[in-house]
Amino acid sequence: MSGTATRQGRRGRRLANTLGLLFSALMAFPLYWMLLTALRPASEIRHSPPRFWPSQLTLEHFQRAMETPTFWSNVRSSVIIGLGTVVVSLLIGTLAAFAVARFRFVGRRAFVMAILCIQMIPLAGLIIPIYLLLSDLGLTDSLTGVIVTYLVFMLPFTVWLLRGFIQGIPVELEEAAMVDGCTRFGAFRRVVLPLLAPGLVATSIYSLVQAWNEYVLVYVLLSSNDKQTLSIWLVSFQTSFGTDYGGMMAGATLTALPVLIFFMLVQRRVAAGLAAGAVKG
Repeated sequence: MSGTATRQGRRGRRLANTLGLLFSALMAFPLYWMLLTALRPASEIRHSPPRFWPSQLTLEHFQRAMETPTFWSNVRSSVIIGLGTVVVSLLIGTLAAFAVARFRFVGRRAFVMAILCIQMIPLAGLIIPIYLLLSDLGLTDSLTGVIVTYLVFMLPFTVWLLRGFIQGIPVELEEAAMVDGCTRFGAFRRVVLPLLAPGLVATSIYSLVQAWNEYVLVYVLLSSNDKQTLSIWLVSFQTSFGTDYGGMMAGATLTALPVLIFFMLVQRRVAAGLAAGAVKG
């Protein structure tokens, strides 16, 4: 009986592994095709029937993409907006999440519900009011205005997610630190922050991806070519004369590379953080 159960368990694991590999291949194929198009010669890009492996490789598309006039200035804008959004949202969101998770105050439940409601508001419906408000403040066509706008949408998610992580940290650890002489802020800095590291990494990944890939807000708020981000820069490969698929795929690869490298470096902490954040909501 146990042998039959063991064989059934092995078949189940093999089936699960096979389905997992097929699903992974399906999800990875668009990335493979993007990289393949970026590396193959222009003469093979629109070959019919399509070739799933190039006869030769070339870096011509990458060179042409990096030599466009606004590439490096757009990289600078993307880095400033992405890092600015992540750093400010973590600084404010961590303290706000700690307050919501640890302190009892009037309107606490209403505040948490407001955070959830903000996440339900469609971005497209707020573009015109945001533009008019930033125009009155003189922040249109400004990286600062874009960062402030992103924070409006990133902070509620940051507070909500980090609140779950903080609630998963036993409050007794902070109380023990305060008994040993730490202040409330000292206990937060020495006890909570180190344990909160996986949550901070997971939150920063989400914020960075959202800020890095955002298109609509940047397109509306930034009009100068040298201030636009890489997501807008990619559109320059599509002109009235046609689409430069090789250059566009090379540009898409360059755009995705920084976030991909960062995610690969911190993927273990992301997995640990998501598991830890699910302990207590």
